[in-house]
Amino acid sequence: MEQSVVVEGLGFAHFLGHLDGVGRVVLGLLLLMSVASWYLIVTRWLGNFLAQRQAEAFLKRFWQGGSRSELAARLHAEKIDNAFARLALDAVDAAEEAARGEDSLKTAGGLAEYLTRTLNNAIDQEAAAAEHGLTVLASAGSAAPYIGLFGTVWGIYHALVQIGLSGQGTLDKVAGPVGEALIMTALGLAVAIPAVLAYNAFSRRNRLWLARLEGFAHDLYVLLTVRNDGAGRGA
Repeated sequence: MEQSVVVEGLGFAHFLGHLDGVGRVVLGLLLLMSVASWYLIVTRWLGNFLAQRQAEAFLKRFWQGGSRSELAARLHAEKIDNAFARLALDAVDAAEEAARGEDSLKTAGGLAEYLTRTLNNAIDQEAAAAEHGLTVLASAGSAAPYIGLFGTVWGIYHALVQIGLSGQGTLDKVAGPVGEALIMTALGLAVAIPAVLAYNAFSRRNRLWLARLEGFAHDLYVLLTVRNDGAGRGA
């Protein structure tokens, strides 16, 4: 009867009630990492989903639109809400600026050189934006298990000290406090696993997204430079 009463008194609530200052700090860190990770997972997933839909709609309009001579007017009338639209608008603006023949450092080297720099800069900016939040996920995925393990070691140490002071080292006296201390390790893994999976998924998405963006940048480069060459031959 006494053993059943002891077992019923153990558990997560009992564990929380017996945490010291260090244990509360460890638990607070894990909770903070979990909240930050899940916030980034949800917001990044929604942002990527919307960006994919907006990009698909823009590319469909872009390639099924009017002639190349109307490209600038169409892009300026578009709602710039995705990376592909921003890239196309930057490229068209750069081509128009180079075509005006203004003597400036930006357009030095002609259309091809200026357009290449503009496209590369736009892709670099999108790559930097795509990395937002990944550092937090990577940190949570790598650090959370060790933080939980530290909490476990600290809890076991205090549990053994209390058992030693009480002079009762039987299995039923040791198993409960040690088992409760191991909760910290489980919490660390619960924080780390979703963060690692999300980091890998977002990293893969970013690679595919940037590769597709680079392909579109190549199409824009050919489209704008060929149009310019054609205009020069026609003159």
